[in-house]
Formats: sequence, C-alpha cells, structure tokens
Amino acid sequence: MNFRLLLILFLGLSIQACRQPAKYIYNEGAIYGTIYHIVYESPDGKDFHNAIDLKLAEYNQTFSTFDSSSVISKVNENKPVELNEIFLECYNRAMDISTITHGAFDITAGPMVNAWGFGPEERRKMTPEIIDDLKEITGYNKIQLKDGKIVKENPRMKLDMSAIAKGYTCDLVGDFLTAKGCENYMVEIGGEVVARGKNEKGRVWTIGISKPDETAFFASNDIQAKVQLPENALATSGNYRNFYIEGGKKFAHTIDPKTGYPVQHSLLSTTVLAANCMDADAFATAFMVLGLEKSIEIARSIPEIKVYFLYADADGAIQVYMSDDFKEHLAE
Repeated sequence: MNFRLLLILFLGLSIQACRQPAKYIYNEGAIYGTIYHIVYESPDGKDFHNAIDLKLAEYNQTFSTFDSSSVISKVNENKPVELNEIFLECYNRAMDISTITHGAFDITAGPMVNAWGFGPEERRKMTPEIIDDLKEITGYNKIQLKDGKIVKENPRMKLDMSAIAKGYTCDLVGDFLTAKGCENYMVEIGGEVVARGKNEKGRVWTIGISKPDETAFFASNDIQAKVQLPENALATSGNYRNFYIEGGKKFAHTIDPKTGYPVQHSLLSTTVLAANCMDADAFATAFMVLGLEKSIEIARSIPEIKVYFLYADADGAIQVYMSDDFKEHLAE
C-alpha cells in the first residue's frame, strides 16, 4: 500500500530506555521513503542494527522505484536483469492476490497513481484521453513471468510493488530476527507491522488504529481501536488523509485500476490481520479499492485473514464492520 495510516505503537517502553544496555533493543531508520521501527529481545543483548540495515539495503535494491539500479527499475526500463528470489516470491504472491481480488490489487497501476498526483511525479491535468492511455498500460493480466523474465504486453508498462513490498519486508526482517534467536519482537515499516511474543513489560504487543479525521492537519492521536498481535501481522490502508480538492471535488489517493479514476465510496479505512504482513498489506490496499460490500464478500471467502473496516454511514457518522474472528484481538 502506498498510503501510511497513523498507527500508535503501544510498546510499553520509551526510546530512551531502549537505548540503554538492555535485552530489548530499539532500532529505527529509513527505507522505501518512510520510517521503520524495530524492537526486539536480543539474546545476550546484541544489537543487530547494522545487520538489519544491510538486509534492508538488499531489499531496497530489489523493490525501490526511486533507485534506477534496482531490480524493479530495470524491469520497468526493459533492461536485462536477473530476478532474485525475493522479487519472484513477492511478484508471484502479488499476482495471486490480484486474481483473488479481481484486479483491485494491481502492481501495474503505479503510472495511474502517479498521474493523479499521488506518486513521485508531477500531477497531470487528467482527461478522458489520458485515462484511456493509462488503462492501455495497466492490468496485471497484461504481464507474465516467462523463462525467468517479466514479459509485458506493452513495453511502456511499469511495475510498482509499494503496496506489498513494505509488508513483505516486515516479514523478512522478522524471519531474520527469528533466525538470530529473537522470540519477542515488533517490526514496523510505514505502518505495516509484524509482531511476535511480548514486549519488555511481558505484555502482548498492542497496536492502536487512529480514528478517521480528514480535517486534522496533523495525524490525530484519537484511537479508534487497540489491537493485540501475539503472533500476527497487521496492515491498515485509508483515504481520509491523503487526498486533494480541485474544482470543488475531492480526489482520494486510492485509484481503481479498472476505471483509472479515484474511488468514490463510503469506506474510510481497512485493517487486515494475517499470518504474514505481505498478505495483510496487499489485501488492505485491495479492499480500499473494492469498497465495503465487495470487501466483506471477499474477506469472508479467505479464512486466513481477519478484517476491521471503518466506513461512513448515510449521515456521515463513522461505523465499524469487523469479522467475528477479529474481535478476539481487541484490547480494552
């Protein structure tokens, strides 16, 4: 997902405390144009920050569209490149989720997002002709993996895995910490979270989902719900802060790959719990495209995920839909 929704992290410790010699170590830094926070109980108090940064540099070299030498950038420029294992795993799962969501999740939609002004490129003055042109180079079913290469129906097509790579990277860092003997940790990258075990106070990691408030200049600290993550991953996507108004009309950052236009529906945010953050990240994005009714329908068909949706009713009041199995994760 390319929108970072505020998540208040109830870690049960302060940054200052974490920077003192202790079993629980606190690391932070930057990747994919956003900030990461990692807390873990380290065997013998060893700090793995340097090793984690080396791993993150490897992942950035695979998925960053801002780095012209990355794997995905070379794919986008139709240059020869060897697709590494993590690229292939992420690509294959992205295509699976595209199929499950009937194209609501689509890693070829980046040019559309950029054209509407929600990417690194300058916003264009959108016209039906431009939309039609963008639709020609959008569609997960217009690309395929063949003989270890990405084959495009149109060479102008570009891939963007930002709505799944952050979650996948959380999984990879979690796997690294597990391999180092860490049984208790929390990895957060741009609002996507993987947590295992307990925090320094011996409590289950708890994540706060903020209330939707598009009138707030800065992110609101009001908490809509607190979610416990004993052995889970969580991702949240939303429209209510990343938008602009032009000509008296509101344009949200979630673009429907099929129509080429920003979505217009009552869904304000989607939170997904899953066994891995790659799935949570991608499904949260897809549900923001699909809207409330279709998202509920698809979520019910996927027993591996649990969902929590915030939406506006006919009077504009915030309402909640959650799957029955999500309720067991709510904290007081």
